[in-house]
Amino acid sequence: MAEPQFERLALIGIGLIGSSLARAVRRDGIAREIAIATRSQATLDRARELGLGDFYSTDPAEAASNADLVILCVPVGACGAVAEQISGSLKPGAIVSDVGSVKGSVVRQIAPHLPQGVHLVAAHPVAGTEYSGPDSGFATLFQGRWCILTPQADTVPDAVARLRAFWEACGSNVEVMTPEHHDLVLAITSHVPHLIAYNIVGTADDLESVTQSEVIKFSAGGFRDFTRIAASDPTMWRDVFLHNKDAVLETLGRFSEDLSALQRAIRWGEGDTLFELFTRTRAIRRSIIDMGQETTSANFGRDAQGGEDSGSKR
Repeated sequence: MAEPQFERLALIGIGLIGSSLARAVRRDGIAREIAIATRSQATLDRARELGLGDFYSTDPAEAASNADLVILCVPVGACGAVAEQISGSLKPGAIVSDVGSVKGSVVRQIAPHLPQGVHLVAAHPVAGTEYSGPDSGFATLFQGRWCILTPQADTVPDAVARLRAFWEACGSNVEVMTPEHHDLVLAITSHVPHLIAYNIVGTADDLESVTQSEVIKFSAGGFRDFTRIAASDPTMWRDVFLHNKDAVLETLGRFSEDLSALQRAIRWGEGDTLFELFTRTRAIRRSIIDMGQETTSANFGRDAQGGEDSGSKR
């Protein structure tokens, strides 16, 4: 086993992403010591039972003390408060990062609280499932998935290189872009699709002409997949939409225009228009599979528990 990249890793939050990181880091010896902090004593006790770390605390400042790498695995809306809590415990040269699905807001929240000599390299592992909590994590979650780093223009290059090496050691492919570009890309690839899923499942639940039992009983594959997405953590996704609202609203505007055009095509029987769109979108699906970001296996590669296998997207 190679020498650890970091002496002490602090994970602030131990849900799906945090616990998966703990497992991957432990498996491959990426850090010599793992410190875990979470607000809930019950969650902390469960993390201890699972053997996810070496040090446990409900105080994030204690976990961050003397850490070489601190990763905030909390909802994006909580990043500023956590950064303020740990600021006095951060040692010079430490790297502070996160795993949030929004980057512009996270950078604005964290940066003002970091002392001189501490490096902020925001990050977003594009991986996950609809499950949460320390039991939901698994070491191969990041294998073959993308992790996007969004350093600021004045970030020390060595800090970016070290975090890139960390995520590569966890199995990720790494891309670097600006926080603003990240938020626009994720608005269309993740945020708006989640919003559509929440909306369509809510619409089905509200339909007076269809009973809830019928919605559940006769759910076709497409609707079932929407329900999987709509089962994602409510707190996390509430914060995503509130903190990436400009990019989401811009993308929603374009989506609404395209949806109106589809509505018109259906109303007027414009079959060629529909066929052309469906052909184009089918090719996009094939491109995603060819890039290894999804699998052609049955049920999209998901296991019986609703997660996905180690070679699939999430």
